[in-house]
Amino acid sequence: MGDVDQTCAKCKKTAAESQVSSLKNCARCKVTLYCNRECQKDDWKVHKKICASQANARGAYVGPETVHSSDSSATRLKNLEKHVPNPFTRLDQGKYLHDRPETDVYKLLIDSFRMREADDFNFESKAMAGSVYTGAESSIEPFRHYLAKAAAMPNILPSWWISQKQKECEAFSESGIWNDVRRKISKQEVIDHYGDEKAPMQVRMFAEAVYGVGSMGQSGEGMRKLMSDMEQGGSENGHYSMLDINPFARGQ
Repeated sequence: MGDVDQTCAKCKKTAAESQVSSLKNCARCKVTLYCNRECQKDDWKVHKKICASQANARGAYVGPETVHSSDSSATRLKNLEKHVPNPFTRLDQGKYLHDRPETDVYKLLIDSFRMREADDFNFESKAMAGSVYTGAESSIEPFRHYLAKAAAMPNILPSWWISQKQKECEAFSESGIWNDVRRKISKQEVIDHYGDEKAPMQVRMFAEAVYGVGSMGQSGEGMRKLMSDMEQGGSENGHYSMLDINPFARGQ
């Protein structure tokens, strides 16, 4: 049966109906077809029950696009004092910044904010008022509002966080180190700085927790829970094909 007759496992549309050149195979089992990554993500809870058996039946090769759950919490982020495992589980629990040294908390707060202001500008052409994207020398004012918003949320910041810590974090953000709100940032720079391709996803998800919504009004909840599930060994045989979820895994 040709691809023209085949349909997406989730939306049941053909390639022509979905206005794509062809349907794409699941990278793990090479059997199930999807018209786009959003359908693949939405279908994962159902598909993971049969993905491994389909892969084993045809001896599928686990290619480079596949993420192993054993790797999900293993990467130690560079340029931080302490390694904290299972970051996506912590994000899902609202404890991403807990159990970290003060300096690490400051860095991640700064870079989650910088990644978000970059995403808003790159994906929506929306510049935060008073930010470097409007021509200001520093994004300290919107960053100050970001910290205040985070502090107003229950338990998202460590228990030691008080108003004095916000002042220290603000000063740290203009201290001239790499994590500086006077400097724009890109996804690739975050990857290079922290040494982990999932670092941008982590800080983007934290910023979403602060603002209540992701860039472009999108939610990363599904991806966050999926990554958390992988860290806990919940994905089928520990394999899952990474999705190009915008903006969490997008190329910018």
